[in-house]
Amino acid sequence: MATFPLSVGSRRLDADYCVKLGKLCVRLLADAILEGHLDSRGPGISELSAIVAERELSPDQLFMFVHIAMSTGIDELSLDPRVGATTEPWPQAAQIVRRAAFDLLAAWTTRSVYMPQRSSIEDALTTLHTRPVLDAVLPKECQRAERFEHWVSLMLIDVDNLSGINRAHGYGVGDRILERMGILLRAYFRQHDWVVRYAEDTIAVLLPETTPADALSLADRTRVMVEDRLTFRDYRTDQRAEVTVSIAVTSARALEGEPIDHERLSAEVEAALERAKGGGRNRVENVVLMPRLMSIEEATGHLGTTLEGIEALVAEGKLEPVKAGRHVRLERAAVEAMVRTRPD
Repeated sequence: MATFPLSVGSRRLDADYCVKLGKLCVRLLADAILEGHLDSRGPGISELSAIVAERELSPDQLFMFVHIAMSTGIDELSLDPRVGATTEPWPQAAQIVRRAAFDLLAAWTTRSVYMPQRSSIEDALTTLHTRPVLDAVLPKECQRAERFEHWVSLMLIDVDNLSGINRAHGYGVGDRILERMGILLRAYFRQHDWVVRYAEDTIAVLLPETTPADALSLADRTRVMVEDRLTFRDYRTDQRAEVTVSIAVTSARALEGEPIDHERLSAEVEAALERAKGGGRNRVENVVLMPRLMSIEEATGHLGTTLEGIEALVAEGKLEPVKAGRHVRLERAAVEAMVRTRPD
């Protein structure tokens, strides 16, 4: 369980959490086998729901946990000389374990439907919005950016070495850090920015109408602010522990007829966060996603020419105009290639 296969990327799960949930799954499987059923309102399923809610585990992830617990249990039983794979009772024994897994998932699903654990839009620990809110808002903000041809930026803020801090100072410390981080960041950003708990130790900020330069400056100020203000003292050892963050920010510009791919925006910022952490942590990684096309006005600035100069380049076949909605634009790659090859 400590090496849970879905425990990767921005949604990674720490080993202690995986082991805790895995042990509970095994215990509930045993209860289902011994009792013949599991009560969706019972303490075991209540505990399971609370642990799942801690990390906002998806149904797919929980199902995989139960599958691993079930498979491991069957593998262990197969070696038992009384009911193992070489004995007559084996087919029935294995089937009982499989049925218990279905009972466990059915009980959890019933409780989730009729007794929701908590609000789906507010994270209980940080009081920030939850990941599903960002998933719903991000495409809409990208569409709005296209309508008004604005920039939009997405920032990920990841607490450095949170698992190490937990091991050194106790597992309640990480929750206190995240709680204070939520308070700090909610007050730091604009009212119309979307501040979201993105993953266990990662907070996302969606910044509408924010240019790459402004987003990068804001990311670095956020990094410094956290380092300056988010420190704590371990009262058991009187040691002062510093908290730092790695930040990734990706900015994209939308044009009419050329929308921002919100899935690419998310993928790019997640990859940038991994680079920020891999590059030493406590740093900012920045990515700018430019549109494929360029306005005529922007092209004149890049090439240091006039509208007539652009028309001449089009007439000579050196630039190809592209119809995009109500506008005529130029291929960005072609304009930038001309900038690189023109004589100084």
